[in-house]
Amino acid sequence: MCGIVGYIGNKDACEILLDGLKRLEYRGYDSSGMAVIDGGKIAVRRSTGKLVELRTRLIKEPVTGNIGIGHTRWATHGRPSEENAHPHVEGGVAVVHNGIIENYLSLKETLKKEGVSFKSETDTEVICHLIDRHIRQGMDLETAVKTSLKYIIGSYAIAVVSEKEPEKIIVAKMECPLVVGLGEAENFVASDVPAILNNTRTVIFLEDGEMAILSKDAVEVKTLEGTIVKKLPREVDWSPAMAEKDGYRHFMLKEIFEQPRAVTDTFRGRVLEEAGDVIIEDFKVNEEDIERIYIVACGTSWHAGLVSKFLLEELCGIPTEVDIGSEFRYRSPLVNKRSLVIAISQSGETADTLAGVKEARRRGASVVSICNVVGSSLARESDCTIYTHAGPEIGVASTKAFTTQLTALFLLAVLIGKRTGKVSSEVGCELIQELVKLPKKIEGILANEPAIDAIARRYFHFRDFLYLGRGINYPIALEGALKLKEISYIHAEGYPAGEMKHGPIALIDEDMPIVVLAPKDMNYPKILANMEEAKARGGRIIAVLNEGDVDASKKADDVITIPYASHHLIPILLTIPLQLLAYHIAVLKGTDVDQPRNLAKSVTVE
Repeated sequence: MCGIVGYIGNKDACEILLDGLKRLEYRGYDSSGMAVIDGGKIAVRRSTGKLVELRTRLIKEPVTGNIGIGHTRWATHGRPSEENAHPHVEGGVAVVHNGIIENYLSLKETLKKEGVSFKSETDTEVICHLIDRHIRQGMDLETAVKTSLKYIIGSYAIAVVSEKEPEKIIVAKMECPLVVGLGEAENFVASDVPAILNNTRTVIFLEDGEMAILSKDAVEVKTLEGTIVKKLPREVDWSPAMAEKDGYRHFMLKEIFEQPRAVTDTFRGRVLEEAGDVIIEDFKVNEEDIERIYIVACGTSWHAGLVSKFLLEELCGIPTEVDIGSEFRYRSPLVNKRSLVIAISQSGETADTLAGVKEARRRGASVVSICNVVGSSLARESDCTIYTHAGPEIGVASTKAFTTQLTALFLLAVLIGKRTGKVSSEVGCELIQELVKLPKKIEGILANEPAIDAIARRYFHFRDFLYLGRGINYPIALEGALKLKEISYIHAEGYPAGEMKHGPIALIDEDMPIVVLAPKDMNYPKILANMEEAKARGGRIIAVLNEGDVDASKKADDVITIPYASHHLIPILLTIPLQLLAYHIAVLKGTDVDQPRNLAKSVTVE
């Protein structure tokens, strides 16, 4: 949940660490801190709250030095406080950590019996004490880190500096992301690529069970057993400007408006319009061997999975189940070598999804992942990865990651459908042509932003919302409600419209706005009837419907229009106005849109 960054070179470490932490603040913002080796001694500065508090403290209490590690925290063990903020220091050792140490209580008790005194409530402090103990026993820093990690059960990405060896940073990872950046007479480490893009695009992705020893002139990668690992550096094509707001008020709004480009980038080079074909080079799964498809995901990605269930069953004729990642591996799923598991995660580091994938692989299933981050843990665990090419998504509430996931899943459904013979060449051509037209249609919806803002002004003071959809659009009702909850802190629920009479209708009165997804598809007559039922009970209806739809407009208090599209792709178009509605309501409520309370971008612990 947290973000770590490190620098070693000839420049001022403090400014580089602050810049990296700024780009990682989406991973956690309960507290932040850094440790810089200043004159051979470790100088630590920590603050609660957002990064601006740390910057303010550094102005009052500056540190200088050319080597340091930094951290921005999302609290897991221990409340947000300066004592619990990272880095943790013991003796001459400083440690920053992302992850959860599952056996920290037993380790803590053992260390206490040895006379160790703890200053924080965190699990991380255990690592610091273990390393310090082994250094006092005569080990060098590298050996002390390796030996200490043998005691650890859980997940971690760590960076360590020591006063005894002030010319190196030791880093290691297990089930948490860590990337090393390579420069000239300087090197970097971070939880995520955007943190180091201002300084380098040449990176090394560490695997689980690997560690790296960074000096300013070299990076050596080893296993935790000490075997040297040759790593091939990779060039990242994200520019630093892609991670900036680019003039928008919030990252979220910028990312909403980036969706025409992001969707285009996701299908570009993968479709043959005239043949109606999809090309995914690494997809080697034999469709004849697939008896059932399991989709594993969390949060917004789970909603994408629900949409793709409709696509896969209709276009491929294969029974498909959708599981929440945190539930999948605990229910003894009937997964075997005839199963295809599709794992969806923006970051590729979602702990619950990764755990489900590992369980599926253990049972013999093939795994295809939908992911936005090249070289992520999920990609490395998969037989094939379909990258979404959304670019960095800084806002915690997912927007372009979701619509590009839907795009990638549509491509996968068409590909498998063509291979199984369920999708003919003629239908394939029609579907691909519809997809190619989609970005222009999204641009048209975005041009209607002022009208959506006006609707938000009429409804932002309400405390409860109900979102209704049918069929393939029901998951979009869930996603719309989630967006409103995440960033405006307004209670909202998404429901299949047909379920309204089975309970939720009791909630409807003049104080309950109802967002109804009413495109003209096979469920249109039914959704009109649901609108009548809600209207009869005093509900105030915001309808999202097709341009020129007079019948549904008459039943609504407010209307948001979208262009016509194939029902396979209409969920993407419905998503855009719901994102804008949630965004403008949140702005009017005065919440922190990009960093909503209690949330982090990547959920890298269970």
